[in-house]
Amino acid sequence: MRVTARASSARSVKGVAERVAGVDWTRVTTELDARGCATVEGLVTSEECEALAALYAEDAVFRSRVVMARHGFGKGEYKYFEYPLPGVVAALREALYPQLAPIANRWNTAMGIDVRYPVEHAAYLERCHAAGQVRPTPLLLRYGADDYNCLHQDLYGEHVFPLQVAVLLSEPGRDFTGGEFVLTEQRPRMQSRAEVVPLRQGDAVVFAVHHRPVQGPRGVYRVNLRHGVSRIRSGHRHTVGVIFHDAA
Repeated sequence: MRVTARASSARSVKGVAERVAGVDWTRVTTELDARGCATVEGLVTSEECEALAALYAEDAVFRSRVVMARHGFGKGEYKYFEYPLPGVVAALREALYPQLAPIANRWNTAMGIDVRYPVEHAAYLERCHAAGQVRPTPLLLRYGADDYNCLHQDLYGEHVFPLQVAVLLSEPGRDFTGGEFVLTEQRPRMQSRAEVVPLRQGDAVVFAVHHRPVQGPRGVYRVNLRHGVSRIRSGHRHTVGVIFHDAA
């Protein structure tokens, strides 16, 4: 059984890389530039989703647990994975980063930010670790009825990769109701704009962590973004968050 489990894990890791390579990244880039977020349907299989959600009961794979109500973050809880990350999570991080780094570099150029990101994620992690950001940030979130996640930003230290990914592991309507992913954009001298992103099990949303460039009539300006989850009306909702910078 151990050999079978390892073979299954290896197939999942390979499958993740193939699925990421098959994404229409031109469309994703266009949507990110226009709205600060983009969806990728079916990035994770239903079997992988169920296996990842089941990990919540396995304390050995996590470094810490956060009960959101204790910190004013909302209601619900989440756990940060420990290194080594589960195979699917590590594969997502490694495969997605090279697709997103050119977008991050272009955004920083447009906003006049000097930071540039290397092609490979391992090289970027070396930068984070050299600055004392050594704790893994991918996380597994669990919500029940009446739980929610306040609008926030996942920063964690000096080094912040400008994009991150969330994958919905549960099926809306079957496993839970409510619980929509929400992104807000605070624009200079204008009212904030909200984006509600519909997701199915296995779908991912790519979104801006902190800010993004917007072309205005007088040139490029920055908008500030926050993300959260609306109230769960019934059932349980699991999500995996893929953050590319590590924490101090």
